[in-house]
Amino acid sequence: MKVPILTVALLISLMGSMAVQAETIYLSVAASMTDAFKEIITEFSTEHPADKILPNFASSGSLAKQINQGAPADIYVSANPKWMKFLVEKKMIAANTDHVFAYNTLVFVGRDETKIKELAEVTNLNRIAIGSPQSVPAGQYAKQAMKAATLYSSLEKNRKLVMAKDVRQALLYADRGEVDGAFVYKTDAMLANHAKILFAVPEKLYNRVAYPLALTQLGAGKQTAKNFYNFMNTPRAIAILDKYGFVPVD
Repeated sequence: MKVPILTVALLISLMGSMAVQAETIYLSVAASMTDAFKEIITEFSTEHPADKILPNFASSGSLAKQINQGAPADIYVSANPKWMKFLVEKKMIAANTDHVFAYNTLVFVGRDETKIKELAEVTNLNRIAIGSPQSVPAGQYAKQAMKAATLYSSLEKNRKLVMAKDVRQALLYADRGEVDGAFVYKTDAMLANHAKILFAVPEKLYNRVAYPLALTQLGAGKQTAKNFYNFMNTPRAIAILDKYGFVPVD
């Protein structure tokens, strides 16, 4: 049976329209949110199956620098307002879109053989992993807490600090037993296979761990990016954040 030319033309037109509507969303997300965002992406994709989402998980500082240098990013999620402010000042963030959407806390993890129960005792250890404070927010918070407790200078002088490229690498070092312990987020500690939380770092010693989210100037021009941005405020996204141990902002 021959298909009418008009029908073929309509089908081609419809397919072309669908191709135009489908977009690729580039996400730049702090490494500590890797697992939560993978599930959020899966949930979002059930409503937007035609759209392709390409996430980039790394330290907040590395991502901010990449975006500033021209790397494609529609949405940026930082584990520290400092790096969001950096991109705002560089005019890389769409106006009035950056806001804190979740919180976290800092803990110290190690295997069973590491017998310490409070921050002051870390000086008894030989190898302590932290994310590099120059680019990793978890490392910045850890350094702030140790300096407040007057421990950082001694640990640095005695070369007891092992710098990691991001918080997940610091966790991995502790989980494998390659270091005596590591400063990580509570949400990361929940994913460890062998390491366990030895103590929570007193919250009065460091700034609250806040996660800001924003559309970039590039993302503000994409409807699908704006859809994902809005999806982050839905009950489904909030439930996933809560599942992974984050404290969603009301």
